[in-house]
Amino acid sequence: MKPPARKDALKPLWRAAVLLRVITLVFAAGVVMTHDGEYARTWLAWSTIGAMALWTLVTSIHYLRPGRGSVWFTVVDLGVCCALMTLSRMALTHDQLAVDAVPLLPTVWVTSVVAVGAIRARVVGGAVFGAVISAFNYGVRGYVDTDLTRDMVLLIGVGIVVGMLSLNQVKAAETAERLAQAMRAEAATAERERLARTIHDSVLQVLARVRKRGRELGGEAAELAELAGRQEVALRALVAAAPLESTAGGEADLRPRLQVLTNDRHQVSVPATAVMVPEAAAAELAYLVREALENVDRHAGPTARAWVLLEDLGDEVVLSVRDDGVGIPAGRVAAAETEGRLGIARSIRGRVRELGGTATLETAPDAGTEWEIRIPNAKRGTR
Repeated sequence: MKPPARKDALKPLWRAAVLLRVITLVFAAGVVMTHDGEYARTWLAWSTIGAMALWTLVTSIHYLRPGRGSVWFTVVDLGVCCALMTLSRMALTHDQLAVDAVPLLPTVWVTSVVAVGAIRARVVGGAVFGAVISAFNYGVRGYVDTDLTRDMVLLIGVGIVVGMLSLNQVKAAETAERLAQAMRAEAATAERERLARTIHDSVLQVLARVRKRGRELGGEAAELAELAGRQEVALRALVAAAPLESTAGGEADLRPRLQVLTNDRHQVSVPATAVMVPEAAAAELAYLVREALENVDRHAGPTARAWVLLEDLGDEVVLSVRDDGVGIPAGRVAAAETEGRLGIARSIRGRVRELGGTATLETAPDAGTEWEIRIPNAKRGTR
């Protein structure tokens, strides 16, 4: 799937190709009107113009819609244009074809399909489509001369120029998207640095003081000191983490959303390169991991540790959350769901199912617990 920026970049060229076909259709009709009564089969000449008008309508609707259709439709478009060119052998007289050099029935109307091929497949597509139209022009005429060769050079040249233009349009759109993303990242970094200074001067100092004083007092205050220490570590990780970036295509890097969950009991491992997923999925996955880690803190035991592993397998993203706690007794989860306490089923399995993925739970008494979440990466898989 192409990013939205690429599609929008080529939209003016698609509109221009459609407009070119309409204008050249009017010109072709004018040529037939000029030679009306001179053709071997005048009815066939006007029938060809009618077929061209109908095909112009079909292709205009097709190329102006958001998806722009498939490559195969463009190939069919080329075939239709070539077929309409061959009708000239039956409609024009021998003298019109070989002596008077009367324009073929489609005349310059077929130039538009060369432009379409160039927009679709860049320089190579434009050159190939131009060469095919030129070959049919030679074949219908039945001879080769300077004028036909000039037409071939112009057709192939138009294909190459339009192909280069479409390529430059796409590159310009990609550059603009990268620039916009860099500006968003710069703004997010500046805001994060401002918040970091504010947090450091206020919240972090308070937490550090609570931690220190609680340890000095002991007793119940020591427990509060431990909680304050964990929050201090988590908050420092949040401040130091990379900004949460998103692209113009609605994708976000999942890594920083997980890295902020690191503390003295939770270890997070992520790939060195960005793991881009839809922004909504990134938020959901981060929430699920946070909830799983909170379950570890609440139920796995006071000394339990947890490990989060993120993997990008190309067509899917895999998240695993493992702990070395007390585990879950056999049948406990199923019994809770039967009794209507659907915390795990609704919060984790239900949310993952909505994302089109699967969530697998492996646990046993005194053997810890592991959640494995697999989410298909639809955009990556269709490229």
